[in-house]
Amino acid sequence: MITTIREASEIDENKIIDQIRSIGIDMINEAGSGHPGIVLGAAPIIYSLYAHHMRIDVNDPNYFNRDRFVMSAGHGSALLYATLYMAGFDIALEDLKKFRQLDSITPGHPEYGITPGVDATTGPLGQGVAMAVGMAIAEANLRNRFIVDKKEIIDFNTYALCGDGDLMEGVSYEALSLAGTLNLNKLIVLYDSNNICLDGDTKNTFTENIEERFKSMGWNYLLVEDGTNYRLISEAIEEAKKSTNKPTIIEIKTTIGKYSKLEGTNAVHGKPLDKEDITEIKGKMDIRDIPFTISKTTKDDMRFFINSRCKNIKDKFEKAAEELDNNLKEELNYLISDNKKIELRELIYETPEDSIEAPRDTSHKILNSIVNSCNNIIGGSADLFGACKNYIDDKGNFSSENYLGKNIYFGVREHAMGAILNGIALCGYKTYGSTFLSFSDYMKEPIRLAAMMNLPITYIFTHDSISIGQDGPTHQPIEQLASLRAIPNLEVYRPADANEVIGTYKLIMEKNRGPAVISLSKSNLEILETTKVNEVEKGGYIIYDSGRKPSGIIISTGEEVHLAIEVAKRLHTKGMDVRVVSMPSISKFNEQDDEYKEKILPVEVRKIVIEAASSMSWHNLIFNNKFLITLDEFGCSATKNDIYKKYGFDINSLEEKVENLLK
Repeated sequence: MITTIREASEIDENKIIDQIRSIGIDMINEAGSGHPGIVLGAAPIIYSLYAHHMRIDVNDPNYFNRDRFVMSAGHGSALLYATLYMAGFDIALEDLKKFRQLDSITPGHPEYGITPGVDATTGPLGQGVAMAVGMAIAEANLRNRFIVDKKEIIDFNTYALCGDGDLMEGVSYEALSLAGTLNLNKLIVLYDSNNICLDGDTKNTFTENIEERFKSMGWNYLLVEDGTNYRLISEAIEEAKKSTNKPTIIEIKTTIGKYSKLEGTNAVHGKPLDKEDITEIKGKMDIRDIPFTISKTTKDDMRFFINSRCKNIKDKFEKAAEELDNNLKEELNYLISDNKKIELRELIYETPEDSIEAPRDTSHKILNSIVNSCNNIIGGSADLFGACKNYIDDKGNFSSENYLGKNIYFGVREHAMGAILNGIALCGYKTYGSTFLSFSDYMKEPIRLAAMMNLPITYIFTHDSISIGQDGPTHQPIEQLASLRAIPNLEVYRPADANEVIGTYKLIMEKNRGPAVISLSKSNLEILETTKVNEVEKGGYIIYDSGRKPSGIIISTGEEVHLAIEVAKRLHTKGMDVRVVSMPSISKFNEQDDEYKEKILPVEVRKIVIEAASSMSWHNLIFNNKFLITLDEFGCSATKNDIYKKYGFDINSLEEKVENLLK
């Protein structure tokens, strides 16, 4: 319930709400762009949450046991920044005046690590809701791990503010369905329900019964019919917090652009209000028509609510954490720390007797070794544990009956999996998820956000070649490697065999932050004597050489490395000295100094790339397309051998092509 203060409440809370509205529309007007509709319509929602429910420490925005808030409707950033300012976070009035300006801490959409109090980067609709599900998954695991004298010391709530657009995006329902299955009762979604989207009334696009849909997914549903009444909103949040076995959605009926002459229409959604409208709005709110006029009283009153309710919560948490045993204390310190490096002191790996193994099988062994030695790694698969081989043996399944399980069954929900992984990582974990490489396209948006937020996530993508054969072109990746390699701050590895798989995992685990892709073949491949675990960090290195000055160099990745070596050996019998360079990571190779690059790829020697995927990855190394033996068309359904022959990746065709190119 609402906190009782100052002798039966002398504070006019509607004044605080109107102050937030005023600041928000001033920010948008100053910037010349933004979204005033949500500022005016949803201010009572976010005010009620922060003033009366969010457990936070404004002096330490990253306090670990804080409640999390995700502005899934990221276009409402002005509303969020105005609220955080009023709450007392380290945001100055000048920061608000620089909304959407170069190098400000108040960018156009919320960005994690930029603005104090922002818990996730949002903007693409639906992503924030799904990230909130990930945070709730993390909380459930944490709550059941860190216990002192049968008392849970981690127990935060996760809140998300979403709109009609968020709920139209498929990723939100993918994630929310899983949340209901997992009984994530600490997850509360606040739905700003105003029946308006960017193009007009939602009767044209979005007419389902929200109550029935959420109840069918295992959620509680609450309705606040008057979205201007902060007391009703607060009471609904209080009721939601009492749920012991279900997540809750609170549908709050609001009027987009409240007080504006454009209220209730899509015209108020995404562009600044005119001066006359702003004047009239401020008149209705009894606020002076001077930009960024802020009442010290309203600011102090909101901070009074928060400070009174949240006093000493950080100290209490830290005191409770001191009672943990040393192992749990070390694990918690890792989660709290910004450094996500994991030292791999010992990797358990048994080489097959015949030295032949599919990289996805090597990955299974190595990942199991890593996760079994570190309790702060958790992940799962999009219904492909059996194919991607990333199930952690003997560690149980994460479920409503076992929140300590290590294996998350995401179901056939690649898009949601990507976003949920972001939410889990935002709570301190290293995490991972798996699917086929061709299906990584479903995950592109959350992968981009992970790269922006510099999150320690590993994407395990298997079936990474046309060699998978009869599943056909829908499952055979062509453009995926190139598109992933194009994402800034995303490391992409395509190891050739078990040694390079081990080297890749070593690099990923010992890296502080940032996401990475490991692209794995399902084919059984020889474990080569010349591949080196420690050379993977160079990105590219020599794995076959005659010892003499090469007459040509083949650069290759993944299973095609084996084809390249066979071609080089055949050409050697014809008197041609061909070097083979394995390049598991183009970006890592590009990071090396010029001396190393020249040593591996001398300028004067012709170079040929063999990779059964798009040529677009290689144009910074190869400047003539005829030296790219790649694939810029879709595959077909056939056996591996027939496919290789059709597209020129059988040994005879490759030998002929390389020989002709080097003559």
